[in-house]
Amino acid sequence: MWHRVPRPEDGRVTEIIAGLYMSPPEFLASLGAVALVVARWLPPAARPRVTIAAGAVLVLSTIVLSVVGIRWQMLPVLAGAAVASPFALSPLLRRRSGQPAWRARWWLALPASVACLGLIATGPVAAWAFPVPVFPEPSGRFAVGTRVVQWTDPRRPESFTADPHDRRMVVVQLWYPARKSPAGAQRAQYLGRTEHEARTVSDALAREVGLPGFLVDGVPRAHTHSVFDAPVAGGGERFPVVLFSPGSGGVRTQNTAWAEELASHGYVVAALDHPYDSAAVVLADGRTIRAKIASTGDRDKDAELAVDWTAVRAADLSFVLTQLDHPDRDEITDPLTGRLDTSRVAVTGHSIGGAAALQAARQDRRFDAVIDLDGYPHGPTSPALHQPTLALTQAITPETDPRYIPRLTMALKRSTATSYRLTVPGAAHLTFMDGPLYLPPVPSTVGSLGRTESPHVVAANTLAFLDSTLRHEHGDLAGVLSAYGDLSVHHPDSGR
Repeated sequence: MWHRVPRPEDGRVTEIIAGLYMSPPEFLASLGAVALVVARWLPPAARPRVTIAAGAVLVLSTIVLSVVGIRWQMLPVLAGAAVASPFALSPLLRRRSGQPAWRARWWLALPASVACLGLIATGPVAAWAFPVPVFPEPSGRFAVGTRVVQWTDPRRPESFTADPHDRRMVVVQLWYPARKSPAGAQRAQYLGRTEHEARTVSDALAREVGLPGFLVDGVPRAHTHSVFDAPVAGGGERFPVVLFSPGSGGVRTQNTAWAEELASHGYVVAALDHPYDSAAVVLADGRTIRAKIASTGDRDKDAELAVDWTAVRAADLSFVLTQLDHPDRDEITDPLTGRLDTSRVAVTGHSIGGAAALQAARQDRRFDAVIDLDGYPHGPTSPALHQPTLALTQAITPETDPRYIPRLTMALKRSTATSYRLTVPGAAHLTFMDGPLYLPPVPSTVGSLGRTESPHVVAANTLAFLDSTLRHEHGDLAGVLSAYGDLSVHHPDSGR
């Protein structure tokens, strides 16, 4: 099966082969390099043909890769091929010139061949560990469109700068149900509107977690299933709205797979960049605002700081809802005018974004439902939540902050609406974002659910909850949720 990762400048050659996480030229270059090493051990009659064919495939593939861009994962492959080439080609050249053929003795050639094959194998392993992410196909009946808007709140000073005239600004990306685009329509770049923006954001995210940027150079190469500014789905239906706040240092696109799945099922997802908090926010005028907040390493001090950061994010969420609630805003006249149902709105977030979602719901009764994706509830616990709430948490381990579950449980028990806490076995903190699609599958980091199951579990639970709370669809919500993990249900009349 082939998954398309289109780029306008190189056409189909950057398709990724599912399971191998390599493009056809990368796969052929690896295959040619292996054949070049193995040719030395073939019967004498087959060696020349295999060597020539392997060399030709390797050279042609390398030329193609040099045009479309060589990923670092291919460097060990090319290095192994370069080491093996003199030993593979020398006998052919000597034979053609009439000189006696020279071949290394087997007890020298064998360890050298094994070493070259080991070096070459490093490439596919690295491509598997740090792949170009392949986004799951949305399962809903709608295609997905996307657009980016930028809004300034004239009533709020920017607290992260000293300029008294600076006002709080947010960048929002919308994913929405769209008409099916033509087969050749360009899919939206992951992490940004352009490749330059995607690389800027990718490098900033890598720095946030202490990784060299080149390790995740496949991420800004990825494309999603959305089409920028695609015509909205026909029929005149108005769609419920889901606001999303990313994790600390996270960006608006960090849950793209989740957002596309929701949009394909008839929701409009509005995800925020929080300037000076998100790793990098590229503005419409090309300026980049980088994160100013950072963890101190002191758990108690960080908890105090997080209260203020959460308050800013909660205000951002309410401001964005206000903007979306005005259908005459120029920024959304095309294509979403009259299609947003802001009488049915959920507020969601991951990590500290989940805390912001809880806080925004306490302060703003326009939010009808809340989803907290593994977010510690920073800030005040009053007033009580009045909206149905779903909290998805990672598997609890001895390393989990011992205050997390008790504090979250207290917030849910105090709610005047039914609330749910689902602990997902095999999930880690980054399971609830796109991380499993492009980070090494280390269970402590991205969980053990895998690259296919991770986005499915998160989307399936949130869709079930949203369908129940915003669309009032009848069904056994607790039964659906409990199929995915350990479920606690807190009813307002019992406190259990």
